[in-house]
Amino acid sequence: MRKEKIIEMEKEYMMHTYARLPLILKKGKGMYVWDTDGKKYLDMVAGIAVLSLGHSHQEIVSAISEQVSAIVHTSNLYYTEPQVVLAKILSDISLGGKVFFANSGAEANEAAFKIARKYARKMLGSEEARRKEKPSYVVISAMNSFHGRTLATLAATGQPEKQKMFEPMPAGFKTVAFNDAGALESAIDKETCAVILEAIQGEGGVIPADKEYLRNVRALCDRNDLLFILDEVQTGVARTGSYFAFESYGIKPDMITLAKGLGGGFPIGAVVASKKVSDILVPGDHGTTFGGSPIVCRAALAVLRTIEKEDLLENARIQGSYLMDRLFELEQRHTIIKKIRGLGLMIGIVLGEDVAGELLKTCMGQGAIINKTSENVIRLLPPLIIGKDHVDEFVDIFDRSLTMIQRNKGKV
Repeated sequence: MRKEKIIEMEKEYMMHTYARLPLILKKGKGMYVWDTDGKKYLDMVAGIAVLSLGHSHQEIVSAISEQVSAIVHTSNLYYTEPQVVLAKILSDISLGGKVFFANSGAEANEAAFKIARKYARKMLGSEEARRKEKPSYVVISAMNSFHGRTLATLAATGQPEKQKMFEPMPAGFKTVAFNDAGALESAIDKETCAVILEAIQGEGGVIPADKEYLRNVRALCDRNDLLFILDEVQTGVARTGSYFAFESYGIKPDMITLAKGLGGGFPIGAVVASKKVSDILVPGDHGTTFGGSPIVCRAALAVLRTIEKEDLLENARIQGSYLMDRLFELEQRHTIIKKIRGLGLMIGIVLGEDVAGELLKTCMGQGAIINKTSENVIRLLPPLIIGKDHVDEFVDIFDRSLTMIQRNKGKV
């Protein structure tokens, strides 16, 4: 089908919920993708932190092929081996509790909110107390955060512009300034049941939390008997150079939520809870038709095992550091770069002008795919398999693209 026909059909038959780029991707392998014209691109986005092992990694291909031939779906009325094995591994490498599988990060966060509310209700003690007293139900999040696009997760998202057309938002959510423990402490009251934060605000522009801030949040939650939920949908599964970003901060939350990189391209979400809250939900409290299917769990197992086998945690640290160093070199030559921030292979480049959209298209023309979170922030989320040669290739493209934009503006 011709490129123009595909774009025309999308306009006619699909809801326009995405500002798509005029790029039709046909195949991918490793760090690269090809469009319908046969042009090759270095992928520095990885499906927005999803393709942990890059495109069409043989371990995932083999695992999925084998599972498709065995059994595809059972529902959660029955046991499957891939699901329970994956749950054990996630528990062992994180909080030591139990797991609930969903289909996405938003669904994982929804489940975490339900756990937090029921935990608060159980804390009231007897059934009589629960009838007489109103349980705590408010979840506090941070301004500029992003937790999903369902109504509840949108209410928890600290970006009012995303909420405006869908108001009124569901009750039970409150936002405070990010990296400000004092603001959080002032907002906590008898209605508060939990706090949800990102260790690094991804959609908000790759803004890391201060270490002292997250430690203070942990202490505040302990003092007020609140649950601390860390949204690791984007930061989890080796993205920042450790399995989970909380490891870099020296704290442990009560729950983490995962998705994106866990399935290596297949839709899976998960809540991993500490032992403190692992048994809050009981049959009938929550569920999902597709969550944790044999297919997606086999894909996730392939991802985790390959991370171990190929030492991709170390690779994320080494290549992330190298990429940052190369970008700092560009910062010295291009005044349009104002700041570079991030951790591991989650990097934000802050620009002094609102040209991120133009830069994205210029890089694409030069053979690299990048992402923007706003008109002045470029986000890089490459596959964990990235090598030094890929970093050098990207930096050369990015350097040329910056020069082209500045020349077009008469600044070179």
